[in-house]
Amino acid sequence: MLTGFGYVGLFLIIAVLFTVLMVFIPVILRSVKIVPRNPNPTKYNNFECGMEPIGKPWVQFNFRYYFYALLFLALDVLVVFIYPWAVAFRQLGIFSFAVILVVVAILAVGYIYAWKKKVLEWK
Repeated sequence: MLTGFGYVGLFLIIAVLFTVLMVFIPVILRSVKIVPRNPNPTKYNNFECGMEPIGKPWVQFNFRYYFYALLFLALDVLVVFIYPWAVAFRQLGIFSFAVILVVVAILAVGYIYAWKKKVLEWK
């Protein structure tokens, strides 16, 4: 009765309905007064460490953390691409070797650029 596309369409409809339903169930239950709303200042206290923060709770981080994270992400993605290539190196041939050299060259240019801009120096 249902073809392969029919199953996919039915699955998408169910997924969208489930998502919308999960968003609106708390709203509906709150409006019907099934879920209680008891505001209390104690509910807004710290509960993980039990201590009041000293100073401002919002702290600005050094932007260099983001550069290190991006560098890690770039190297991680490089490993994801190079490992399967290295496993199947003999079957892929010289063209795949040239492609990987281009990928590594692009990453090396980015790394050298970051090094020249002194982004990788910790202060």
